[in-house]
Amino acid sequence: MKAEEVAQFKKLLLSLRERLVGKVDVMQGETLQDASGDLSNVPIHMADVGTDNYERDIMIELIQNGEEGVRNIDTALEKIEEGAFGICELCTKKINKDRLKAVPYAKLCIDCQREEEIDNV
Repeated sequence: MKAEEVAQFKKLLLSLRERLVGKVDVMQGETLQDASGDLSNVPIHMADVGTDNYERDIMIELIQNGEEGVRNIDTALEKIEEGAFGICELCTKKINKDRLKAVPYAKLCIDCQREEEIDNV
């Protein structure tokens, strides 16, 4: 891959990371605010308590997914620095540029990704 293409992917990854970190921070703030909110908003009915718990669980899962995305982006940025960006971790072939444009933090080529998904079903 040409140096200018790698630089474009790095810029894309940094931008994506910034947006994702911002979203995770907002969700964490909302979750903490809800957890420590004032008692006047505490639901009295058991169904309301269940709904609040369900919504909090979803928010926590979204935060975890966002944090995983940030880790994947950080790994891709490390690979850029090491000169290993765009190389499949399983077969060591080059990852297609169209795939990297769609998922710039992809660790696997499309064929290996398919195999992983089939194995995990």
